[in-house]
Amino acid sequence: MADNNKRNAADDIVTEEKPVSEWKLMFKTEDWWAVWLGLILLVVGVLIFFPNPPADLGAKIAENQAIMQVEEERAPFRTMAYLNAERALSGLRARDEEPGKTIGTYLGTTARWKDSPVEAFYRSDEEAARRAEAAQPRWETAQANLEAAKAKAEEAEALAAAAGFQDRQLNEQAQAAIAGWQKERAAESSARKAATTEKGYNYIPGWLVLGLGMMIFWGLGARVMGQSFGKLLVAFPAIFIMTIIAFIIGNHETIRALGFSYVLWAIFLGLIIANTVGTPRWLKPALMTEFYIKTGLVLLGASILVGKIALIGIPGIFVAWVVTPIVLIATFWFGQTVLKVPSKELNITVSADMSVSGVSAAIAAAAACRAKREELTLAVGISMVFTSIMIFAMPAMIHALGMPGWKEGAGEVVAGAWIGGTVDNTGAVVAAGELVGPVAMYTAATIKMIQNITIGVMAFCIAAYWALKVERERTGVAGKVDLSFKTAMAEIWRRFPKFILGFVAASVVFSVIFGVKGAPWGEAMVEQGVLAGWANGLREWFFGLAFISIGLSTNFRELWVYLKGGKPVILYVLGQSFNILLTVAMAYIMFMWLFYPLTQRVLAM
Repeated sequence: MADNNKRNAADDIVTEEKPVSEWKLMFKTEDWWAVWLGLILLVVGVLIFFPNPPADLGAKIAENQAIMQVEEERAPFRTMAYLNAERALSGLRARDEEPGKTIGTYLGTTARWKDSPVEAFYRSDEEAARRAEAAQPRWETAQANLEAAKAKAEEAEALAAAAGFQDRQLNEQAQAAIAGWQKERAAESSARKAATTEKGYNYIPGWLVLGLGMMIFWGLGARVMGQSFGKLLVAFPAIFIMTIIAFIIGNHETIRALGFSYVLWAIFLGLIIANTVGTPRWLKPALMTEFYIKTGLVLLGASILVGKIALIGIPGIFVAWVVTPIVLIATFWFGQTVLKVPSKELNITVSADMSVSGVSAAIAAAAACRAKREELTLAVGISMVFTSIMIFAMPAMIHALGMPGWKEGAGEVVAGAWIGGTVDNTGAVVAAGELVGPVAMYTAATIKMIQNITIGVMAFCIAAYWALKVERERTGVAGKVDLSFKTAMAEIWRRFPKFILGFVAASVVFSVIFGVKGAPWGEAMVEQGVLAGWANGLREWFFGLAFISIGLSTNFRELWVYLKGGKPVILYVLGQSFNILLTVAMAYIMFMWLFYPLTQRVLAM
């Protein structure tokens, strides 16, 4: 580690650019091409889905919104009519129309499986029909339970309505009965799907088309940047197949339930190959780790909708935007001052991963400070292991504290905010929130989305800090160079990961579309169209390719240097512990004290 101050440009997440004009850089460098390709894909998604909305979309939105407004004014809780209208709105999905359904057959990763990995990608029509027939009794039972729960809920709501919704006890009984009806409705929906899906599936044709399309897509990008198109075409199929294998492992029912997602398996699979037989030289042209990741992050920006902040309001902003920078700065300081982590790049990457939003934040931070691939691999690996533990540990802790029962259920909002502010990845946040309750899941997911908005700001601040302080101290010229505003900004701009601009642009544009057209239209056409039917699926594939590439590019001997003394693990554990304590304190103050009326509105949703 004595040579740590001299960063190897070939190993950096962002390579040093040659001194050419910025105009040429915008069409030659990986950062900028990630922006252009990501935005082009989003435009393609808009052109596919926006002209093909669900039938009578505007009329259905108006009709169900009118019902919801009437019911909201009539009762102090969500009635059955309100929930039916809300469900009807959520059922308006552009991805369920053509050509969305066709596209979905090509972007699918794998199915969940239990007994044989073949189930992940193939099931015959005969086997599907046999399973559907076997599921019929469960569906019949679910239907009977649903009818009974519906009758009970209707009776309880009628009694509450007869009292003008003024009897608190009757209102609570109605809410409990309606919650039971909702639970049985979800169970019936699951049973119906199992009992009526008589056609099998075969992912292989879709993978062939998708693989060919991505091979050409990435090959053209590489060619424009001066790399060999032919060599990438030779190498890419192997990387693509390994990505499929990672998806298959990650979608095993037990493995998935434990929180060990495809990200961990992709890195692990690559590491095994790289550190046993070794990564073949002919594969290396396809190991475009940063290109895959950066393009995927531009697509991620489209799902970070600024309008979501209003759903949780000022308390959510405090939990996500005040706690996050405090934890980031404190853990970086602690790592350098107390633990004395030798690599500042590793320190800030682990800190960003743990304090902001897991993998995406780690990638952005690594790009901003130009961390080595091994450092990013280590940060992501630590994060994935502890995240899988927190999926179950956080809900267990919340239930042990009796938090969901605090102050007539308001504690469930606090629990959701706690999970959203501490568990690293969005998927894990939703899973952990669901183990607590629907309100906790909604709050956790919203808090995490608000927190994700900070990725761009964080990357800029890290780039500025590294450009103006860290690198100057390393070269021994701090205080001896021109620190004028123009020079300082030029240096920050040189280091700043440009793909963040694509991330922010996508977020702003889709937030504006969502805001102008209204939430119901936005959810049907943006969230359940361009994003769920196109961008999110592509992003998952891009990330899979990236993490396979990270594993194949990482040597255990180089990785072991950063694990000496266990300092990165200690940093993560202590930093996350501080994050957990600070987040729950902030969530309690915000949602149970200063903004309790907003908490009550969340509970009533």
